Amino acid sequence: MVSESNKFKIKTMRTMLFFSGVLMIIKFAAYLLTHSNAILTDALESIINVFAGAFALFSVYFAARPKDEDHPYGHGKMEYFSAGLEGGLILIAGCYIIVKSVYNFWASYTIHSIDIGLYLSVFAGFCNYLMGTYLLKKGKIHNSTLMIADGKHLLSDTVSSIGLVLGLIIIYFTKMYWLDGVIAIALGMYIFYTGYKLLKESVNNLLDEADYGKLDELIKILNTYRREKWIDMHNLRVLKYGSHLHVDAHITLPWYDNLEVSHSEVSAVENLIKEQLEGEVEFFIHADPCISISCSICTLKNCKVRQSDFIKRLDWTLDNLLPDQKHSI
Repeated sequence: MVSESNKFKIKTMRTMLFFSGVLMIIKFAAYLLTHSNAILTDALESIINVFAGAFALFSVYFAARPKDEDHPYGHGKMEYFSAGLEGGLILIAGCYIIVKSVYNFWASYTIHSIDIGLYLSVFAGFCNYLMGTYLLKKGKIHNSTLMIADGKHLLSDTVSSIGLVLGLIIIYFTKMYWLDGVIAIALGMYIFYTGYKLLKESVNNLLDEADYGKLDELIKILNTYRREKWIDMHNLRVLKYGSHLHVDAHITLPWYDNLEVSHSEVSAVENLIKEQLEGEVEFFIHADPCISISCSICTLKNCKVRQSDFIKRLDWTLDNLLPDQKHSI
């Protein structure tokens, strides 16, 4: 069954695909009216937006599929693959734009109706800004790497549109038409860099690079709501599969508690994180019994089997939670 969050993402990406198609038509209309290579640069990238948007919509559908025997962790990593494909296409488009713009320095062409091209470029840039801001905001709420990547891409389009508009204004007033090629090359280089960043981020996500921002958020929650019996925690890992989070950790609990009591403490950790973190969270928490070295950081006041004095509570940080070893002072 598709969750409400996934239904929202599918609806959003479908809407964005439609508007990307409309903006592509507008940008090519601006090029046909002006014959500006700088505007053509913007229009060519819009083809990537539409193609990537179509694949992104498919990816959201695929990522929303439930777990199965072949994919026990779900299909969420399809979002990273889609973001990587988008980055690769943008990178290729940037290369093509640079090569074509350099070639056009030796080709003769005439620019027409720059004022109309300006109006259409301003409108397209503003629409990209609205779409990018919306995707970035909703992507963070729904923990969607794909929506965030698309949002960043559209905002980078906005930046390139601003550069395009400023360049066209200069050409309009100075009649220095050779600047059109210079602007096109500059935009091509910016587009290339945008694609490179998206591709790199996608590859890092596919390789399960540590998300230190998410780890910091998780550790802050654990420190804030920490219970007395949560003596220690170590070997913490957070893996992202699209909007799904998988948390691995070892938690140190009193050795004398029976299995039912220990299980209730583990469940309390799970419920806490699910309440505080957005998106779907899955836990693999291993309960360890406390040992003598744990006494120095154990805050239990009425422990009848304490083997050494309590010294101080150990606040959890990235440095002491990631290693696979119990702590003491």
